[in-house]
Amino acid sequence: MAGDEYTIADMAIHPWYGALVKNRVYEAAEFLEAHTYKNVLRWTEEIDQRPAVKRGRIVNRTWGEPNEQLHERHEASDFELRTQDKLADGE
Repeated sequence: MAGDEYTIADMAIHPWYGALVKNRVYEAAEFLEAHTYKNVLRWTEEIDQRPAVKRGRIVNRTWGEPNEQLHERHEASDFELRTQDKLADGE
């Protein structure tokens, strides 16, 4: 966000600000005119592509597509084996 390298600042800001400009929360992108902030959108897209961010976005998620829901994470293999699309009903 504030430089060329990925830092803890990006990690801290992205979940909130990235969600706003991508219209994931509050349907705020239109109100904020997010489409006019090209560099912020580029930054968000770059961070969204990081494997750790992709994994982190599904942990404790109980809505959306079943393959994007990992209700509880206890082991690294949970990302491959325990998303809701892979579990039997009731687990």
